[in-house]
Amino acid sequence: MTNQELMARDLAHIWHPCTQMKDHETIPIIPIKRAKGVYLYDFDGNAYIDGISSWWVNLFGHANPYINAKIKEQVETLEHVIFAGFTHEPIVRLSERLCALTGMDKCFYADNGSSAVEVALKMAFHYHKNRGERRPYFLSLTNSYHGETLGALAVGDVALYKETYREILITTLQTPVPKDRSQESAIQALEVLEEILKERGYEISAMIVEPLVQCAGSMHMYHPLYLTKARELCQQYGVLFIVDEIAVGFGRTGTMFAYEQAGIRPDFICLSKGLTGGYLPLAVVLTTNEIYGAFYCDYLEYKAFLHSHSYTGNATACAAANATLDIFESENVLERNRIKAEHIAARLEAFRDLPNVADVRQRGMIAAIELKGYDPRERIGLQINQFCLKEGIFIRPLGNVVYTMPPYVIETDELDRIFDTIFKAMTTKA
Repeated sequence: MTNQELMARDLAHIWHPCTQMKDHETIPIIPIKRAKGVYLYDFDGNAYIDGISSWWVNLFGHANPYINAKIKEQVETLEHVIFAGFTHEPIVRLSERLCALTGMDKCFYADNGSSAVEVALKMAFHYHKNRGERRPYFLSLTNSYHGETLGALAVGDVALYKETYREILITTLQTPVPKDRSQESAIQALEVLEEILKERGYEISAMIVEPLVQCAGSMHMYHPLYLTKARELCQQYGVLFIVDEIAVGFGRTGTMFAYEQAGIRPDFICLSKGLTGGYLPLAVVLTTNEIYGAFYCDYLEYKAFLHSHSYTGNATACAAANATLDIFESENVLERNRIKAEHIAARLEAFRDLPNVADVRQRGMIAAIELKGYDPRERIGLQINQFCLKEGIFIRPLGNVVYTMPPYVIETDELDRIFDTIFKAMTTKA
């Protein structure tokens, strides 16, 4: 089998996500045969460093031997069982651990990030309704992204994904995201938020935020102060607070969860992506006993939360998630990441003075370089993507924002290869 043979078979039958398929008339799809650690290998023997953790999901490398072993062990015992009326040890253990890590009380499972957001939104609205209140709106930040199912899309604000479907989406409210990473911009944005809550807080079920980093929103970053004060304001007006940690959870921003840097306890936490170390689809919404209690009643009161997925609580996925948490517990992951983040920060300095760079930003293991001076028709991000692939580095820029979010097992010399290649690409394309 060669790359060309498998690519031809792919294009005959497959419609890829987040892709204009016509591009593949000239840009080849790369079939991946196997992967190990931070490397992806194609059918022609080429190796690529996975600089974005395969869409931000992979934490401890591809084909991680420990996670592999735990998944194999699980499928020999129980692969999956309906999660209404049944339970199993892997999910009980996982739930205990997640609640201990977050300080939350209850876990509700789904199978992907968008579905987790849908669960949190429905649960927030239903909570108020069970208490006799009608709050039909949700509040989110400008430039936000929370997924691509209709509810999740409605609370997002990235036009590229949302605009086509606007007329079929529920109406939501947006408040400005802080314009940069300073406390001053956080305070300015909070002033607008307070005015919205004063005027319409009684209509709003919940506010949803991506804490600290709006990943799909061009890796925009803001100060933790905004989260701290936004949470206080929402409590003041009875608005529930949802943190979408799907992309930034599990150590990406330097702490286990990004919201920790704001010193808050939200009403809901949405987790997915890194939850299983990049192995299997699984998502969870963590919430409090207070929220849970609003649904707890006699059957004929009809207050139950009737939301389900066929693969809710999949035992194999839970085994992968438990193995992922085992690695966090047994290895000093966050401290090692801090050392790597310091190395990333040092490497980013070389980009600050390039004439085609508008901004350089970093939060933990997430680094972004924003380019300037390019017409959108040039598709500079795609040009850089193709340049880097030829050098054995896989990155997937967001428009004119080039970023890296590598697996935690990456070594310093591999980080250097990534940044050397990006620098070479940017100076070649300047």
